[in-house]
Amino acid sequence: MQISKYMLASERDAEWGLTVSTIGKEHIQPGESYPTRGHAYGYYFYVDIGRTLDEYQLLYNVDGEGVFSSEHVKDVLIKPGDMFLLFPGEWHTYHPLKNVGWKQYWIGFKGKNIDERVKAGFLSPEKPIYHVGLSVEIQSLYEDAYKIALKEAAYSQQTLAGIVNYLIGTMYSLERNIELNKNSQHVHIVNRAQMLIRELLEKPVSIQDISQQLGVSYSNLRKLFKEYTGLAPALYQHELKLQRAKELLSTSDTSIKEIAYRLNFESPDYFSSKFKAKTGLKPSEYRAMNRRGGD
Repeated sequence: MQISKYMLASERDAEWGLTVSTIGKEHIQPGESYPTRGHAYGYYFYVDIGRTLDEYQLLYNVDGEGVFSSEHVKDVLIKPGDMFLLFPGEWHTYHPLKNVGWKQYWIGFKGKNIDERVKAGFLSPEKPIYHVGLSVEIQSLYEDAYKIALKEAAYSQQTLAGIVNYLIGTMYSLERNIELNKNSQHVHIVNRAQMLIRELLEKPVSIQDISQQLGVSYSNLRKLFKEYTGLAPALYQHELKLQRAKELLSTSDTSIKEIAYRLNFESPDYFSSKFKAKTGLKPSEYRAMNRRGGD
């Protein structure tokens, strides 16, 4: 059984950055022929021949198993809780195991927002499969998108674009966290490092000092920290210091010079230059904008 909805998008919709073209779900019983009929022109394909689309599609398998192949990966087993992303211009084929079947959701889309994420390397044809596990939230997002598509209310494309962005973000973060959390010791080290950096923010403590306190090498801590947070620990510490400086400038009468030394910047001038590079304002200008009076 397969149900689907095909969407139209205007040139104005495309300017939003992402438009949705198709939404659907299918439940293939063991022994049932595949693909099912009822797909629009350009979407139906023969399993042994495959197809190439001019859009992205994000599919989520919630039950059963199948096999996926593309130009970059061959005969990968798709299990419950797996999502896989199809890329425009990328040959692919997939099908459920004949004696097992599957239940899947899909949504097709295109736009500069997703193109930019691919260009930046967040998403890649070399890694089209994401092991996110079974998620009621993800399944509900597909169901909500289908209901919205059926209504075809004004500006529904913008709502659907939001759902797609949320789906992609959830998929990306879920898998990364699942992978990271496989090593609880590494997670503990990063969490402890974050806590120590925050606790000792106004102390003359370096990242090397923190790595010694944690009993790991600086290079290992830096690698783990960046993998987990996306930031090097020194940059994480620096950004927190600037956040703390904003707080002090906005809520206290502490002088700019005292703030600089309190947060262990090399000098008030160095602090001011880093603050302006981050905010576009001198500390005195920031204070004047956020509260009456100043130094």
